[in-house]
Amino acid sequence: MSHIVVIGAGQAGASLVAKLRKDGFEGEITLIGAESALPYQRPPLSKAYLLGEMEVERLFLRPESFYADNNITLKLGQRVTAIDPAAKTVSLGDEVIAYDQLALTTGSDPRRLPAAIGGDLDGVFVVRGLADVDAMAPHVTGGKRALIVGGGYIGLEAAAVCAKRGVQVTLIEMADRILQRVAAPQTSDFFRELHTSHGVDIREGTGLERLEGEGGKVARAVLSGGEVLEVDFVVVGVGITPCSQLAEMAGLELDNGIKVDAQGRTSVASIWAAGDCASFPFQGNRIRLESVPNAIDQAEVVAQNMLGAEKDYIATPWFWSDQYDVKLQIAGLNTGYDNVVTRQGDGRQVSFWYYAGDRLVAVDAMNDPRAYMVAKRLIDMGKTADKTAVADPSADLKPLLKA
Repeated sequence: MSHIVVIGAGQAGASLVAKLRKDGFEGEITLIGAESALPYQRPPLSKAYLLGEMEVERLFLRPESFYADNNITLKLGQRVTAIDPAAKTVSLGDEVIAYDQLALTTGSDPRRLPAAIGGDLDGVFVVRGLADVDAMAPHVTGGKRALIVGGGYIGLEAAAVCAKRGVQVTLIEMADRILQRVAAPQTSDFFRELHTSHGVDIREGTGLERLEGEGGKVARAVLSGGEVLEVDFVVVGVGITPCSQLAEMAGLELDNGIKVDAQGRTSVASIWAAGDCASFPFQGNRIRLESVPNAIDQAEVVAQNMLGAEKDYIATPWFWSDQYDVKLQIAGLNTGYDNVVTRQGDGRQVSFWYYAGDRLVAVDAMNDPRAYMVAKRLIDMGKTADKTAVADPSADLKPLLKA
């Protein structure tokens, strides 16, 4: 009987095994995860879960009974130490498991501060897994002083939660502005004002020289300009890297992650990859998407292709972020944009439409789900939008879909 092994029990891995069963695969399935918890959703970790507004059971993607009922073998809290493509086996220490097809959904790891500058002190946290947030949560209480390192979405979300809990927050970003790598200046300006209005001290163009501790616990941060901040804890949000070490050791081709073709195949026969760890062809380029929608959609296409569908994965990028009372929704990729059109609504309702010439490529919509949905549909259909209509807040956007 055919045996499919999936390494990585996050959103992509859980979606892949569920799709295999849904589409009629009757062979053996083994899902291996390094964490001991059932496969769970990550986005609420840095928001509702950290705020204490969500119980851990609500994080789980499916109950444990789902895996038993669907004859899916779970090996949680276990790390794969090696893959042997020639023998078609994976090793978990002394245990060796044979496979007919293998899928890598190993996700990504957060970048950490070097130990040489205090990154290994107690009280220095990243926001990635359940254990990270569980360790951080007791520190996020009123009156504490926090330093957030990194002004991307992870850092900003952590800052928002800390500020809501009464923590005194300083956020530093080495680049000239927050969100510089992922958003237009207009979006940076919006979120800078939002956080400042909630008491967050944002320092742009500011790096971290080192962290200093007392008794092994972080106590101070020395900034790039020499200023010293007294801190009770530090949250590091400086990006993530694809977990491709196993693939590299097994001789798979890498290119900003595990290189796959349009159908999710790696460079080694019978091995596939999906999710944060995989880079794939997109509009003449090669990209890697770090998002829940991509993890689900790509994993489901890979599951179909493991069963012989020969189906290309056509990505339709979209993302979201929740900060205070603002819901940001992003559609498309703003790579190559050269102008931005602002559609201003009431209060903190606004959307920024990215164009490359006259072609709509992306949108950032804050508290404006209607603008987001119209823009997303236009982008997915390969259509553009009249800039004059977009800029006029009184204009109905729906006719743009019929243009």
